[in-house]
Amino acid sequence: MASTIQRSIVTTESRAVRYLLISLALLFIGVFLVIPLASVFIEAFRQGWRLYLAALVEPDALQAIKLTLIVAAISLPANLIFGIAAAWSIAKFDFKGKSFLTTLIDLPFSVSPVVAGLIYVLMFGAQGWWGPWLIEHNYTIIFAVPGIVLATIFVTFPFVARELIPLMEAQGSDEEQAAIVLGASSWQMFWRITLPKIKWALLYGVILANARAMGEFGAVSVVSGHIRGMTNTVPLHVEILYNEYNFVGAFACASILALLALLTLAAKSYVEWRGEQQAAADRRHAVEE
Repeated sequence: MASTIQRSIVTTESRAVRYLLISLALLFIGVFLVIPLASVFIEAFRQGWRLYLAALVEPDALQAIKLTLIVAAISLPANLIFGIAAAWSIAKFDFKGKSFLTTLIDLPFSVSPVVAGLIYVLMFGAQGWWGPWLIEHNYTIIFAVPGIVLATIFVTFPFVARELIPLMEAQGSDEEQAAIVLGASSWQMFWRITLPKIKWALLYGVILANARAMGEFGAVSVVSGHIRGMTNTVPLHVEILYNEYNFVGAFACASILALLALLTLAAKSYVEWRGEQQAAADRRHAVEE
């Protein structure tokens, strides 16, 4: 009945109104998404393939790409472990402070990345809370790779958890409890029951976290110190090249981030499709039983 009402609401709009709304949506997408994205590649290749490739193989650019990949490779496993643990705790258990923990997970969405970077400077900087102790023991966090990793983890850790929590809450814990009754260990229960049910949502969260980790600018900019060839990620390197009027180099490196965005979109669409296929298969299986 609800689907019939919804369909009637959709189809009662006149053809002119539908075309107008679709045209407005396509216009906004074209003006604010497609044209800016296309302009990045146009500017990157404006002076030919040779200068484009030269900008990418330049030592500082290669170091920026390398650092970006290293930071993503460290932050993603941390996000993966935290996301699964947080989602499992919130979806499977009842405890005091559960709603507060859920709120804390959303904190990076409401805090400016620049503020997040300043938090770590306050904690680990030379004049920060633990700065003198770190200097005394010859540890460097701010203006070094550890600070970049910490800032990146801060801005990306909600993505995996936020994808898993609603799914695991909706699935319940009946199958896990049945597995425990039948003698399965915790690891067996996780690998054979829980993980297959959440794998597409988990992969979806990882894709989003990876895209954010590689494209993060604000928090990383504060803690990196902009040391060229050492602490610059790709977004920071793009800013430096643009400020130096090296537009070919800036847009060439920016095209790497744009390509990453397109690949992320493709992977996101595929994971969503596979998730829908799995949900439909689960519903058919439930009906058959």
